[in-house]
Amino acid sequence: MNAPTIPSLELPFAAPPAPGETIRVAPGIRWLRMPLPFALDHVNLWLCDDDARVAIVDTGLADDATRREWHLHFERAIAQRRVDAIVATHYHPDHVGNAAWLAERFGVPVTMTYAELLHARGVQRDDAPMGVAAYAAFFATHGLAPADVDALVARGNAYRRVVPAVPSTFLRIVDGDEIDLAGTRFRVIVGHGHSPEHAALYAATPGVLIAGDMLLPRISTNVGVTPGEPDADPVARFLNSLARFEHLPPDTLVLPSHGLPFRGIALRVAALRAHHAARLAELEAFVRASPRPVSAADALPVLFRRALDLQQRFFAMGEAIAHLNHLWRHRRLARVVDAAAIRFEAPS
Repeated sequence: MNAPTIPSLELPFAAPPAPGETIRVAPGIRWLRMPLPFALDHVNLWLCDDDARVAIVDTGLADDATRREWHLHFERAIAQRRVDAIVATHYHPDHVGNAAWLAERFGVPVTMTYAELLHARGVQRDDAPMGVAAYAAFFATHGLAPADVDALVARGNAYRRVVPAVPSTFLRIVDGDEIDLAGTRFRVIVGHGHSPEHAALYAATPGVLIAGDMLLPRISTNVGVTPGEPDADPVARFLNSLARFEHLPPDTLVLPSHGLPFRGIALRVAALRAHHAARLAELEAFVRASPRPVSAADALPVLFRRALDLQQRFFAMGEAIAHLNHLWRHRRLARVVDAAAIRFEAPS
């Protein structure tokens, strides 16, 4: 969902790096960008480096376009230096897609949190309750149109096509761990809501936060409910996680996975909180005014005021359920459940 843009955010870099090129954003840290074949058409990746070593943070989709870009970086930014760490902030395909491929090429394990690794394995293998059939049934219960449910099933395991392999072994990180990436010392800050155990990385020197998808400069990261946790409140988890970032030094350079690096972390956190509060209030008013119980599919036009392609519609369903669950969990709405459907209405 689009979030309010805060004019006070400082954007030190006017444009991203060109294909195959990098931009030095801080001592020991380079920025590279990979293409995505979606409406959100890019993902930012990061190289931590010194004279002898390189550490890779996030890996892009395992598709031909991205791997062509990687081969350019092998020749240029990495060259003869030793790759001694590969970090995946979370399980989403634009972050973990090439992790196994890079790990095999350079002979180093992937570093990530345990929940993200397990989730990547489950989705890639199409295991219940993370597989396509589970999502189709779950979204159907929340009112997704039969044609869209059929399209979801027909699309099959889209994750596997861009994450053909998940690392079989890994180095585990947990919240509060400190890791060395080519001479830069990072503290792991785990966030929730967007994914099970998302790892952001903060380095006091040189004052940077590799934020992954937890903090983006112009859009609010997707916060969705999954079939395995149908009653979850990931909105609350995400909002609670923001407190872990807002008290970082105000001059911290935030390195997001999408958009441009920025400074103004407390302002961005405040904007994200205001954004979700406004969407929740609007959604609550819509449900209370409805003459009949409302499904998550009914709520899509309230939360997303634009045409959605098929991929966006599936993400939007998870997000709509998340916001309705939040209102239900906080007793601002009631939930109506029967054998075929889940709906929401004003509490009695």
